Amino acid sequence: MSATLDDLYRHDYYAWSRQQAAELRRLQAERVNTRLDLDNLAEEVESSGRSDLRRVKSQLRRVIEHLLKLQYSPASDPHHGWRETSLEARQDIDDYLTLSMRPEIEAELQRDYAKAREKTVMALQRHGEGKAAAELPVALPYSLADLLDPDWWPPAASDQSAEKGQ
Repeated sequence: MSATLDDLYRHDYYAWSRQQAAELRRLQAERVNTRLDLDNLAEEVESSGRSDLRRVKSQLRRVIEHLLKLQYSPASDPHHGWRETSLEARQDIDDYLTLSMRPEIEAELQRDYAKAREKTVMALQRHGEGKAAAELPVALPYSLADLLDPDWWPPAASDQSAEKGQ
C-alpha cells in the first residue's frame, strides 16, 4: 500500500472507502479475471465509509437536540445532562468526522436540523413545554463550527428571559 493510501486510510477513512470502492468497480468494468466478488466487495467497502458518515450525522442531530433544549427549555434540572450528552456526542463526532465528509455534512445540515427539531418538539411537548417547542426556529440557528465546538453553548432560556426583563 502506498504511503498516500495508508495516510488516507488512517486520516480520512471515508475518502479511502469511496476511492477503494471506485477502484474495485473499475476492475469489475475491465472484467479483470479474478475470483473476487468485486461488485459486492465494492459495496461493502463503500458501506463501511457511509456508516461513519451516518454516525457523524446522527451525533450532530443529537447535539442539535440538546442545544435546542438548553436554549429553549425553561427546565433547569436536566441542563447538566444535556451538556454532558452534547459533549459526549461532540467527542464522538471528533473521532469520526473527516475533511471529505464535511461537504456532505454541510449540504444536509438544514435537513438534519429539521429532523432534530422535530424530535425536540416532541420531547418538549411530552414534558409540558409546548411554549418552548413553539419557539424553536425553523432554520438552523447554529453554525457547523458551533455544533462541533466542545466549549460553545447557546444562551439558556433563563438567560434570555432575564435579558428581556431588563
